[in-house]
Parts: sequence; structure tokens; C-alpha cells
Amino acid sequence: MKKSIDGTAIVYCQNAFNTPEGKTAHGLVRFTERFEVLGVIDSRYAGKDAGEILDQKPAGILIYNSFEEAFNSLSKEGKIIDNFVVGLAPDGGRLPKESKSEIKTALEKGLDVASGLHDFLTNDVELVALAKEKNCTIKDVRKTPDRDQLHFFTGDIEKVDCLKLAILGTDSAIGKRTTAWLLVHGLRAAGIKAEMVGTGQTAWMQGAKYSMIMDSCINDFVSGEIEHAVVSAWKEGQPEVIVIEGQGSLMNPAYPGGFEILAAGRPDYVIMQHAPTRLEYDGFPGYKLHPLPEQINAIKAISGRGVAAITLNHELMKAEEISPACEKVTEETGLPCYDVLAHGADKLVGLIISKLKK
Repeated sequence: MKKSIDGTAIVYCQNAFNTPEGKTAHGLVRFTERFEVLGVIDSRYAGKDAGEILDQKPAGILIYNSFEEAFNSLSKEGKIIDNFVVGLAPDGGRLPKESKSEIKTALEKGLDVASGLHDFLTNDVELVALAKEKNCTIKDVRKTPDRDQLHFFTGDIEKVDCLKLAILGTDSAIGKRTTAWLLVHGLRAAGIKAEMVGTGQTAWMQGAKYSMIMDSCINDFVSGEIEHAVVSAWKEGQPEVIVIEGQGSLMNPAYPGGFEILAAGRPDYVIMQHAPTRLEYDGFPGYKLHPLPEQINAIKAISGRGVAAITLNHELMKAEEISPACEKVTEETGLPCYDVLAHGADKLVGLIISKLKK
């Protein structure tokens, strides 16, 4: 097995696994090069395989009632546990109060802690003191560098001469990052040099080599940090394709992400992730999702770039409903539609290869 960057981990996702507020844990269960995930915490699914719950495919990762239960059980199996990772992604990025006792227990057991929430654990005097006493580290993934280390937009993005793709979506928490990874992995399997540029905390936790955290970056530097990540990936990796992870959606009332990615990342094409069963914006009842054609037209109007394909999120669908749903999207938009999570990324990879710059 390939060695992980930061060692083994238990992922905390109490009461949120298999919901949009558990998307960080979902990403870590599906794929991560940074951690070897040994277990997930959510008492609602205790005793079950995390992959079976999430994708109806075993992942070999058991779900536990609590950190204490996970630690004791895994320790009896001889497993060495290095990290406690907060896998929650609640609206607003706030840490639930009840989570602190689990984090304290993890630190007392000598584990390093990583969190991608807006509530910084390194601002908690009690946790910082405990970490120092136990010689542990606390990593707040969303804590940005000082301003003098941030980059402003320069225009160097115009020197990047490989194919650039942005995976945007019609809503937040809709599968943009998962599709981006599946496409990158599919391109690499097809012999194409591809790099992923992450724009969120989960991509970093999954080991993205080139990334910035868009929603916690000081606004004046967001475009520059996106450009810097893309240019760094191009200079160091010399890829044929760069895939940029999207954030939020252009018309989401709370997470209107994507403008800076279009402006500074200057993608050649956009791939649009869409969930046909989602009628309202995630977490905001009464805010109706704008129709898919309207969202595609918005991308064209803002960037002048076209949408190359739609990628389907099959939430709330039965397996037999996925292909008809893809066909319906194609009839509605005139664009090819693929469910890369259910059916693999081969067809999307073939489409992207046909658009490679000669």
C-alpha cells in the first residue's frame, strides 16, 4: 500500500455522515493520499462499513459510536493511530460544542488533530495547552498564511499553455471535488499528465499538491492565490491538463463561488456538476435552484467559456434512474452528461482527450 503523507487517522463525523454536512469525511473515505483512514465516528451507522453507507461499495473502513470506542478497538487490532481528523462540514463551518470533548480525548491519547472548520482549534487555549503537554500538533487547514505571504494576481496565468478545466456546480456540496479527482485519476490512467488544483480544505486533506483555501482567503488575494496554484502546477508538473476544483455555485445565496476561478484560473472549458433531484439550494429552503440552462448561460456570459459536459450527482435516485436522468439532461442542454461516480470517468476522459491542445 502507498504510504500516506501524514499517517493513519480516525475521522470524526458525528451525526453528519452520509449528509451534505459530512462531505469532508466522504472525501476522505473515498480517496486520500494524506491519511490512511482507519475508522469513522458516527453513532447512527456504528458497526457498518463507511463505503457501503456512502457508495454501496465496501471501503474496509468501519464506523464507530465514539472516538473512545474506535481508539480502543483499533488499538486491540494492533493499529497505530496518528491523527484525529474533523470530517464535519456544517453550514458556516462552525465546530459543534459537543465535538470538543472528543478532540480533547484524542489529544490526551497523543494524536495530532486536523480541522478544516472556520472555528480555529488553535485559538482554544485549553486545547493548545493540552496539545503542548502531550507533544501533539493542531492543524487548522483553513488558517491562511500572513498577508505578506499571499499572492496578488499578476497575469502569469496567460503563460500556462496546457488545457485548463474548471469543475463548477449548480450548488454547493454537490460533488465537484469528487468529480475533479475522478477525472484526474482517469486522465492519469489513460497516460495523460494531469494535475489537480484544490480550492477547499478537503482537497488539501486528500493530499492535493497544489491548492489554496478559497473561502477563508482574504478577498483581495483570492484571484492571485488561484493563479499562483495553477501556475505552480504548470511550472513544476508540466501537465497536459490542469483540473481546478470549483467552490459553491455562481447563484447560491450563501456560497456564490466560482467567479474568481473563471476570472483568474481562466479555464478553457467548464464541466458542470448537477443534481437533478435538488430543487432548492443546499441548506436554504425556499431558495429555488436556478434552472441548469440558466446557470450554463451565466458561465458563458461571465467568462466567455463554454460548458463541455454535465456531470450528474445521482443523490435520491435509484440505480436504474441514473442513465435516463443523464439522457434527460442532454435533451435539455444539448451537452453530454455522465455520472462518473456511478459509471466511471472513461467517457468524460475521452471527451477531454479530444480537446487536448496540439
